[in-house]
Amino acid sequence: MKTRLQRVPANDTGYKLFEQVGYILRQVNQRHMVIFSDQITDMTPTQFAALAKLCEWRSISQNELGRQTSMDASTIKGVVDRLRKRGYLETKPDQRDHRRLILSPSARGERVFADLVTVASDITAKTLEPLTKKEQDQFLRLLSKLK
Repeated sequence: MKTRLQRVPANDTGYKLFEQVGYILRQVNQRHMVIFSDQITDMTPTQFAALAKLCEWRSISQNELGRQTSMDASTIKGVVDRLRKRGYLETKPDQRDHRRLILSPSARGERVFADLVTVASDITAKTLEPLTKKEQDQFLRLLSKLK
């Protein structure tokens, strides 16, 4: 005999999951991730963010790169390890504190980033496509206030 899941009637609180900010943001993020992975198939968004920030800063400690990309220490370590294995960055010990690593983009990493900049801009445009230009500007401004 099959058991069927039954829908439980809504409670009296008026709470609707589909209206909650976290739920909506997660759906939007999932949509963005699909667009990203369709366009950039061999790099994760966190790897791309780290490479982009590396190319911007040119030389940065691993800890600072984590702060600049909003990644915790263990996440940025894994991202850096994967980028290093692919030859996208170079590391050297910090001359003032040998426990710290200083990261720089390699020539290969710079080429890969340069090749992906237009694609990344297209990903943003496709993510925001359902909105008018005015709505896009407003949406990004409002999201920035929530950081």
